[in-house]
Amino acid sequence: QLEESGGGLVQAGGSLRLSCLASGRSLGTDTMGWFRQTPGKEREMVATVSAGGGTKYADSAKGRFAISRDNANNTVYLQMNILTPEDTAVYYCHSRRVNPFGPNEEYWGQGTLVTVSS
Repeated sequence: QLEESGGGLVQAGGSLRLSCLASGRSLGTDTMGWFRQTPGKEREMVATVSAGGGTKYADSAKGRFAISRDNANNTVYLQMNILTPEDTAVYYCHSRRVNPFGPNEEYWGQGTLVTVSS
């Protein structure tokens, strides 16, 4: 189970840090990611971090957001800086574990709302 926290209302130019806590399983071998979705649009990747620490970012997040993981505490973070109203969305935590013998395991959190006011 993945549980996000840290969403809320912030003014443009401000910062938020989202947290994703995994319970009942270890995240050590998972690729973790943050996605976001706004009404009427498809869910999009914001940032991912592999088990080895490699990161990927959406173009809109580069230079402003930073994803990190704390395997010892089964937590993944998304530090978001210089927020704009276009960052307003529900943010979802995602984990993916490769299974060489069958379907990969994937999990989603319930989402946390981030609202950026202008």
